[in-house]
Amino acid sequence: MPRTGRLVIAITGASGAIYGIRLLQALREAGGMESHLLISEAGVLNVHQELGLGRKDVEAMADVVHHVRDVGATVASGSFQTDGMVVAPCSMKTLAAIAHGLSDNLITRAADVALKERRRLVLMVRETPFNLAHLRNMTAVTEMGGIIFPPLPAFYHRPQSISEMVDHTVSRVLDLFDVHHLLAPRWSGMQGESTQPPPLGLEEQEG
Repeated sequence: MPRTGRLVIAITGASGAIYGIRLLQALREAGGMESHLLISEAGVLNVHQELGLGRKDVEAMADVVHHVRDVGATVASGSFQTDGMVVAPCSMKTLAAIAHGLSDNLITRAADVALKERRRLVLMVRETPFNLAHLRNMTAVTEMGGIIFPPLPAFYHRPQSISEMVDHTVSRVLDLFDVHHLLAPRWSGMQGESTQPPPLGLEEQEG
């Protein structure tokens, strides 16, 4: 499928609003990709709680903004072509609605569109620990072709700040959509003494 240069970004009420915000910023920095923002009411509250930002602050970062209740918006139709959708962060409520095809607001409808049109859908699910309902819903979305992407930090690149940890995770999401970026260093192999293979055990030497 040829690239359209459009990506839908949804922000819901789970903790981790910074991931959605950083995605919007990174897309604007990268250029060449039109961002379509959807943010739930709980998402607005969480952005304010975690980052001290208001709705207008977030909306200013996107190219196009759609109200979460506007089920007649462009992104509600499969005929409106996009490269896919990221829900960052994705609450367990939104995950459940997507897993069961409820389409009860524009976020879950746009996600349903991505799945039915066989476009890439990435859910940055944020909850811990997971209960069985969470796990079954994640399995259901995976079986439908979605990608479950918990924003788990990596440490092999030795991050020096929370911002570097966030950027590394966001960079991996952007890679899924072939968006060029310079957010984080790429793995270039083990360095130093750790590159040396361990000595063979006694049994292996004798064999």
